[in-house]
Amino acid sequence: MIEQIRLRDLGVIAGATLPIGPGFTAITGETGAGKTMVVTGLGLLLGQRADSGAVRAGAEQAAVDGVWIVPENGPVVERVRDAGGDVEPLGDGRAELYLGRTLSSEGRSRATVGGRTAPAGVLADLADQLVVVHGQSDQLRLTSAAAQREALDRFGGVPVAEALERYRAAWDAWRTAAAELETLTTEQDARAREAAELRAAIADIEAVDPQPGEDADLAQRADRLANAEELRLAAATAHAALSNEDDLPDVQALLAEARRALERAGGSDEALRRHAAVIEELGYRVADVAGELSGYLADLDEGGPHELAAVEERRAAVNGLIRAHGSLDAALELLASGSARLVELDDDGDRIERLTAERDRLRDEVEARAAGLTDARRAAASRLGESVTAELRHLALPDATVTVAVEPGPEASHGRDVVTIQLAPHPGASPRPVARGASGGELSRVMLAIEVVIAATDPVPTFVFDEVDAGIGGAAAIEVGRRLAKLAETSQVIAVTHLAQVAAFAGNHLSVVKASDGSVTASSVRHLEGEERAAEMARLLSGMSDSDAALDHARELLALGRAR
Repeated sequence: MIEQIRLRDLGVIAGATLPIGPGFTAITGETGAGKTMVVTGLGLLLGQRADSGAVRAGAEQAAVDGVWIVPENGPVVERVRDAGGDVEPLGDGRAELYLGRTLSSEGRSRATVGGRTAPAGVLADLADQLVVVHGQSDQLRLTSAAAQREALDRFGGVPVAEALERYRAAWDAWRTAAAELETLTTEQDARAREAAELRAAIADIEAVDPQPGEDADLAQRADRLANAEELRLAAATAHAALSNEDDLPDVQALLAEARRALERAGGSDEALRRHAAVIEELGYRVADVAGELSGYLADLDEGGPHELAAVEERRAAVNGLIRAHGSLDAALELLASGSARLVELDDDGDRIERLTAERDRLRDEVEARAAGLTDARRAAASRLGESVTAELRHLALPDATVTVAVEPGPEASHGRDVVTIQLAPHPGASPRPVARGASGGELSRVMLAIEVVIAATDPVPTFVFDEVDAGIGGAAAIEVGRRLAKLAETSQVIAVTHLAQVAAFAGNHLSVVKASDGSVTASSVRHLEGEERAAEMARLLSGMSDSDAALDHARELLALGRAR
């Protein structure tokens, strides 16, 4: 429920606060005073597209803020918290939700949800849970087959919703199976070529049997073997210097001599003893290096031209895989994952057979679910036609009959039913689709009757009607006001109207008034009561707020509204 809306620099409205509250609120005002801006502002709060042309002339930006009363626990609060905002608990299971939207004259828009900046799309998500807006364009929308089907589905309640859910599940499964089958059959030749190429590639990799990092190891070994003589000379020279086997002075002998000299004199000086210990350690390390060089030379002697040829041959095989697959890791990855892919490709024939059977089974299920959905819709259509017909009797169409036809149509995700709301305005007239046979006034009343009827099974927190009374007057307008008041018994109703007969039934009457300073027109909103309200009603009736006859008629209408 909308508690309050504040508008600033929106259209001709410089600043206004609309106290809404529960029940039926009527909004009236002179032509050009900005009544439509109220609906425009509400649309901004509901995530509708922002138009910089709505910013008041001379202002940098327009702003709209709204306060909603919502259940403290429910999908609305959950969505608000998902967006990073929050609500203000009222302590009775309800909470206040603050929504805001600013629109700059340059076209930039910013939304706030529960005190936090959020995308305008969040406002649009919340709109489905908060408000249903009906303007003259929405009356035209009722002429579309999709809108008529949606209205029937809303009225049908749980039986239709469950049948539709079952149908959509079967439809989605059938479409998925059919698409997969089509892919397999249309790409069968390509998949067969892929399998052959994959099988050959795996065979080549398995024949080489590469190991991770082997390409680098082979390159290192090949370089070593190609430079074996140079390596042998260097290692032999170093080995001779460290440990000469020809009894010539070498590093080990010189270190041993130095150690002994220091040890002999070390008894008199601790420093020399420490140096002797270091030299002893160096002797051990030199001996280790000499031994390693001896082993290195032995390895070099074992290798030869035949080993280099074998390494180069192995490198050629590994490099062939690298050229084919980009890297050795890629080849190893293909070997690891390719087998599973090959099993999948080799199973194409059996999969096509299985998918064909599954597609046909799901096709039968779609048929059965579609028939069940049609049955549920037809049962609801009969009740909806009867209920709307009864409601039209209260809207000055006592002889009108509404029927809802459910006929076969093209299959889609919503079923295979074409729903047509038909109107026979008087006895003996053939029912005609409202899209072709209803006048503007009849269409507005049919729409209102449908909303009143549906509200009993699928209640909406707030309805907003923008000139729902277009094209009607007199007794019909009185009945429209009466039915809006009835709808307000279960939902909040806000109606922008130019008819006193409708406004008379509102429990809350707001008037958008304007004043001119010679250059800029500004509007504000006033809450009307007593004689002030009677004067506004008289103005709506006759254009003169001080006409005695109009005032008497206005007071009579107000009394009628209170006595309903």
